[in-house]
Amino acid sequence: MPKRVLIANRGEIARRIARTCRRLGVDHVAVHSAADAGAAHLEGAAETVHIGPAPARESYLDIDAVVDAALRTGCDAVHPGYGFLSENPEFAARVTEAGLVYVGPDAATIAAMGDKARARELMAAAGVPVLPGSAHATESADVLLADARRIGYPVILKPVAGGGGKGMRVVRDEAELPAAVEEAVRLGRAGFGDGRLLAERYVAAPRHIEVQVFGDRHGNVVHLFERECSLQRRHQKIVEEAPAPHLPPPTRHALLDAAVRGATALGYVGAGTFEFILDGDGRFFFLEVNTRLQVEHPVTEEITGLDLVEWQLRVADGEPLPLPQWQIRATGHAIECRVYAEDPEHGFRPAPGRAEAVRWPSDVRVEAAFDDAGAVPGFYDPMVAKLVAAGPDRAAALARLRAAIGETTLVGLTTNLGFLAELLTEPRVADGRVDTHLVDAFAARPASPDRAAVALACAAAMAVPDRAAAASPWTGTIGAFDRAALDPEAPLGRVVLRHGGRDREARLLARDHAGLHVETGGRRFTVVARRAADGLFHGTAGTTRWTGLPTAHGCEIVVGGHRVALARRTFEEGGGEGSDGAVRTPMPGVVVGVACRPGSRVEAGELLVVVEAMKMENRVLAPFAGTVERLSCATGDSVTADQVLVTLNP
Repeated sequence: MPKRVLIANRGEIARRIARTCRRLGVDHVAVHSAADAGAAHLEGAAETVHIGPAPARESYLDIDAVVDAALRTGCDAVHPGYGFLSENPEFAARVTEAGLVYVGPDAATIAAMGDKARARELMAAAGVPVLPGSAHATESADVLLADARRIGYPVILKPVAGGGGKGMRVVRDEAELPAAVEEAVRLGRAGFGDGRLLAERYVAAPRHIEVQVFGDRHGNVVHLFERECSLQRRHQKIVEEAPAPHLPPPTRHALLDAAVRGATALGYVGAGTFEFILDGDGRFFFLEVNTRLQVEHPVTEEITGLDLVEWQLRVADGEPLPLPQWQIRATGHAIECRVYAEDPEHGFRPAPGRAEAVRWPSDVRVEAAFDDAGAVPGFYDPMVAKLVAAGPDRAAALARLRAAIGETTLVGLTTNLGFLAELLTEPRVADGRVDTHLVDAFAARPASPDRAAVALACAAAMAVPDRAAAASPWTGTIGAFDRAALDPEAPLGRVVLRHGGRDREARLLARDHAGLHVETGGRRFTVVARRAADGLFHGTAGTTRWTGLPTAHGCEIVVGGHRVALARRTFEEGGGEGSDGAVRTPMPGVVVGVACRPGSRVEAGELLVVVEAMKMENRVLAPFAGTVERLSCATGDSVTADQVLVTLNP
């Protein structure tokens, strides 16, 4: 067992690894960028090391800085977590060359599986089913055109060095191919330093099933069963579960056998995940191998009762696998959802910021980046936490997860909690009959038009607490000039707040044993509001649960998991709307494309600039038609949140 481990990561996974280290009596060293000074993952570390500025490429992706931190603090092992350097063969090699133990497979295995073309070849040779596709990776549109004709349309173009779905393009006919190849090559070069592509047969509505494997240096390989990972957005998972529902026993057996066969052929050491797609006819095909611990590993831990990080540490130190295959059992069911700081109603756009108040549920496993208030910097992946619910069967686990989402409070951040709550009640999800396109279709539903109205009604209840209303002379009938007579449409007064650039008014009608009766947006609500000792308001608006927090500028209301920020109106603002023509980036990142120039005419909704941030390309669009007066950025520029990119004249 290693004596001291450097955790080359941040956030919830760094805290997760640290927890196992503490249980095993292993010291751990935490690293951090300038953006993470004081972050929760530094707590309890034997030492902490500042490794660079906020941008990941200058800190968490700086191999020299990470290896030097491990050596300077007397570590004998390095755990990469997931993301960042976890699948970088150069990093694994440098750690080993420095005389340290790398907690993961060797550099050669990482390199082979990181190249999708090489991975296909190795898996096909091992008898693992692969999709019809290119024999070799290339940047040539002519070669890919010939491959597509042989495979048959539709095809999917995959960057050979890619991951997380980035750069993938579905091509449905020959006319689309040249432009799709050009774009995918550009993204591959920019994102991975390698523009080569593979073409594969596109499966229209597959399931995404993965198998957790473990190997040791003594030739042993086992599986820890499978996980269902079909609920995804932007090719990235948001809900995972184990075991996979509605998987026929023969298919399950064949999947597990294929993964073990593939891992054995590789001489695989450590934790790995074999990912497959399953088509409508029940056939499965190899997708890729993730040579690291997966985000969703807790669901496997919940059904097996094992600690996968402990297994990683023991295997990396040369020990044999703790258990043989016949002693590994799966019991019950587990479901996990990922809580992201993102806006589902705008293409799941990352929404970095600060959580001013956090309350995690007590009845499920929570893997979180922070437990109280905490920041989600715009430089990294926007995942905040994972909620993991287990039960004797799928129905019990799902019910527990739904309840946990309802009990979670995150005030100050825009998150996907409300979207998750609604998704988990969708009939196909409830029944476990899902595919990789279900989330996109579900997200395309129109947003509830009542959310802002509900939030305003809740804010009105915060503004008129019970005791103040009871003590007010305006609430009784005291003559011709009482409030009811002066404003019969709002006997208890009016509350005006701003949302979406305009004023919204709530009229306070009455209060009784049921709560405060409020009318806004043409609807009436009965609102219950209670203020807790920590300053948060909690209550219901009809049957909808809400939480509120007064702020310096107004209030934050979370309605059914959806965040609504309401601002006080100032005299200068009045009720009008205006714009100085400045088009700003919603988050820090790097400009990867500029689609306009000074003097050019643009229409409302036209693309102006593309900013890459938090693993996603964000398209900055023209808010109105006009002429580009000034361009304040160029391709390759690093930009900060709210920085002006383009100035338009209407």
